[in-house]
Amino acid sequence: MSSFRLLVRIYSNKQEKRILKHTTMIIVKVNYTVKQEFAAQNQENIQLFFKDLQQMNHPDFRYNVYQGPDGKTFTHLSHFKTEAIQQIVLNVPSFKYFQQQRDNSGLEAQPQLEVMDLIGSSACIFDWPVF
Repeated sequence: MSSFRLLVRIYSNKQEKRILKHTTMIIVKVNYTVKQEFAAQNQENIQLFFKDLQQMNHPDFRYNVYQGPDGKTFTHLSHFKTEAIQQIVLNVPSFKYFQQQRDNSGLEAQPQLEVMDLIGSSACIFDWPVF
């Protein structure tokens, strides 16, 4: 399945119909649960990756990580403007290290990956309009 689809978004703005063409961004959500004794190390590994992302300062990528109330379940939400930036990010050494450490830690719940579509946002993401 191609990561790109041409969408025609029709919306009303000041009683005027506009047609906007966009290449679909790639949105990926990943959930997993580590063992409690690995949760702090997982957070440290994520922070190392965040440092590298800040140094990259790439405008075509958004990345958020959330921790569940149990302290050991993590949700990562990535927005990639293009497949090219997705490949760049997935090959950052600190990201590969984070994944390797996580996967070798004896996970309680394996990573569940979902590719999602944006249907609306309260703020502009890349060049997508606010709906």
